[in-house]
Amino acid sequence: MTDGKETVGFIGLGFMGHGMAKNIVEKGYPLTIIGHRNRAPIEDLVARGAKEVATPREVGANSTIVFLCVTGSREVEALVRGPDGLKAGLKPGSVVVDCSTSDPTSSLAIAAELAEAGVEFADAPLGRTPKEAWEGTLDTMVGAGDALFERLKPVLSTWAGRVIHMGGTGDGHRMKLLNNFVSLGYAALYAEAIALADKVGISPKRFDAVIRGGRMDCGFYQTFTRWVLEGDRDAHKFTIANAFKDLRYLESMADAAGVINPIGNAVKNSFGVAMAAGGERSYVPMLTDFIGNLNGVNLKPANQP
Repeated sequence: MTDGKETVGFIGLGFMGHGMAKNIVEKGYPLTIIGHRNRAPIEDLVARGAKEVATPREVGANSTIVFLCVTGSREVEALVRGPDGLKAGLKPGSVVVDCSTSDPTSSLAIAAELAEAGVEFADAPLGRTPKEAWEGTLDTMVGAGDALFERLKPVLSTWAGRVIHMGGTGDGHRMKLLNNFVSLGYAALYAEAIALADKVGISPKRFDAVIRGGRMDCGFYQTFTRWVLEGDRDAHKFTIANAFKDLRYLESMADAAGVINPIGNAVKNSFGVAMAAGGERSYVPMLTDFIGNLNGVNLKPANQP
């Protein structure tokens, strides 16, 4: 790192990344971003003071810290490597921070590769939704050494309300997979319970009247059920394809650890049903539609086509 304030790069300006990058630049950090097919977030960030460049290499050359917020490990690997990749542009002392939900094995390999060039790597995957990304109140679970964590914390705090140091490299991604296993496990359970309830004559609204406000209620339940109860398709903008990917990463982590995970595989298969039915672009709460269809009940909200 050179003297003075960190200069920040950001790649992956989707649902989460746009809000995160907005908070970085608004809170005074020089920000470099890369072009995107969806021009709206790029133009918004440039209007707020960000600089747009054409390649990951240029992002690296302009930054002391680069955040990645993409789909998963395959995309991270492609951004780091190659003649126009981040590794070609980053200076020694720089840091790559992967905020994606990635495979920890891949993360450790990338960290070792970057270390050869004098570049550090941290994993800082995310909790909560695009709403909190925009507000700067996300959760992040960070895998990094103590000194690196202290260096990153001020920048992480521009977009995160809870910055939790999990341990060394890879531990953030390990915890994120566990976190998503819990949340997606709830999703699979809710979808199946609501389908069964409807099948035996208990409507989603009557089901909700018992769960909401009781011991089984929680924030995730309230977000998840806004689709089936209200038809709010944007209540939880996380795709079934991404959920299925994360559950495959979880399975790989469990296999590597020698852990038998029958519930994890059952949850993965619930999302596999939706994937097989063409639901990859649907959001997680819409799992109720696919489980309902499998059981001969229509759980799609009345106000949806």
